[in-house]
Amino acid sequence: MPSLPELLTDERRKQTVIDECVQLVDDEVRDKTGISGLAIKAGYAAVKGIKPGFIRNVVRDLLPEFAAALDPIYQEAVGRAEPIAGYFERNAGRVADALLAITDEKARRTTNGLIRGTYDKLRGTAKRNVEQAVPRLGRLVERHAG
Repeated sequence: MPSLPELLTDERRKQTVIDECVQLVDDEVRDKTGISGLAIKAGYAAVKGIKPGFIRNVVRDLLPEFAAALDPIYQEAVGRAEPIAGYFERNAGRVADALLAITDEKARRTTNGLIRGTYDKLRGTAKRNVEQAVPRLGRLVERHAG
């Protein structure tokens, strides 16, 4: 059985996966409400303003690491013959922790003050926000790997 990184970074579908991931992030940010939603939207706008295509480049660069981090959860779903999207949702905390471990390390190593500052400001609510994105993420993974 192919691994999630093999499936999501296969050259035949990689660009589509990247496009859908960028759309997923845009949709999640757009759907945020309240004071924390305003902070997320402002932070996202600031990061997007660094240079054209910045978010797309970040998604492209992180896709292999994210896919590898999610692979154990994906393999569990497949091994249990459960729908991937539903399994991801039931394990949203694990999915969020796997992804945030990668972004935490990237943020720690960045030399860009705007990125580090924005990440640090939003990190306190990041797990909850990533967990809220898991249904969309699970459907995306299921479409391309299920």
